[in-house]
Amino acid sequence: MLFRGLYEYSPFLFSFLMVFLILDIFLVYQMLLFTPRPVTIKLLFYRLFTIIFIEVVILEYRPHRLSAEYLSHFAGMIFLTNSGLLLPKYLSEEVFMIYKRKRIVVALGGNALGNTLPEQMIAVKSTAKALCDLIEEGHQVVVVHGNGPQVGMINNAMTALTHEDQAQPNTPLSVCVAMSQAYIGYDLQNALREELRKRGFMRTPVVTVVTQVRVDPEDPAFENPSKPIGKFLTKEEADFQAKAYGHVMKEDAGRGYRRVVASPKPVEIVEQDAISSLVDANKIVICCGGGGIPVTLEGHHLKGASAVIDKDFASCLLAKQLDADMLIILTAVEKVAVNFGKENEKWLDDLTVSQARKYIEEGQFAAGSMLPKVQACVDFASSGTGRTAMITLLEKAKDGIMGKTGTQIHL
Repeated sequence: MLFRGLYEYSPFLFSFLMVFLILDIFLVYQMLLFTPRPVTIKLLFYRLFTIIFIEVVILEYRPHRLSAEYLSHFAGMIFLTNSGLLLPKYLSEEVFMIYKRKRIVVALGGNALGNTLPEQMIAVKSTAKALCDLIEEGHQVVVVHGNGPQVGMINNAMTALTHEDQAQPNTPLSVCVAMSQAYIGYDLQNALREELRKRGFMRTPVVTVVTQVRVDPEDPAFENPSKPIGKFLTKEEADFQAKAYGHVMKEDAGRGYRRVVASPKPVEIVEQDAISSLVDANKIVICCGGGGIPVTLEGHHLKGASAVIDKDFASCLLAKQLDADMLIILTAVEKVAVNFGKENEKWLDDLTVSQARKYIEEGQFAAGSMLPKVQACVDFASSGTGRTAMITLLEKAKDGIMGKTGTQIHL
């Protein structure tokens, strides 16, 4: 009855209000997806008040008794209300955060997960809080994590099993990486879901994707394995593994022998389409754990490779494929430094791509430590306009996005 009266009086005004009604429904839907329950309830009450106010005015004064000038002012009020300009300040900021949100790929360092299973169960709780800080700000977060301690532990356990039972075949490293992805993802997604619920989120769609990453079998890294994994062994134990399983064993600074594997660059994320679909559907995705399960393509077959992919490079590739706004690499330091550990040590707040490349050429960053992180950030930041990378501490991620800390790398 109300809408029929409006349409009969002014088809233009009716169309105008219908457009904003559709926008209103979309806004409420977005709020249900991306904001905590208290904010959504506040918005719904405010919207309900607005609708009641409109009905009272229309039904009290009737459309035919309202002048065109009054209706134009009234339509203007509806526009301002729906655009959020007349919302209370505290609510307007919360509503608009969903339009300012960034798509962020977060790469978690090993310190975010602990070194043992009990440590991991504790560590993921604080990690989840830091990630939920970003989600609560309205950002779309995709999580990549390291797996150094975990894959080493699994590899050691599988090796011990083969020693106990000679009938048990050796477990390939690619399978160990897959195991680590699943059990780290299990703990991390549960911690995220629990933390989001505590913060009042109505929906907590968190999912872990066991992810394969294709590498080039001709990558030079396969010619010079250098990434140590597993525990320290005696020479006799190392010789046995080399002979029995074909492992490459190297002495590690006089502490014993360790298995070393290649660390090739990622070429393609095999499950990229599935990951993109989940992210586009507003799911919180954990993927490419430990840099991804390394595989090579043989015809139509994906064969596991004896390698470990650097999670920072995998995160960079993922961020580019997702067209992310930001790549955040979380590590054990708050900022990147040049002349690290020297008297003239300098902590950096901001780096252009060209400045970062210059520091890389000077050898300012340690290989296997800060170097791959800076290289990954440079690669991402230089891959498109408006893309920014940042390196900081886990607990400083939110402050870093706000520009309060961390090292920002950009064009």
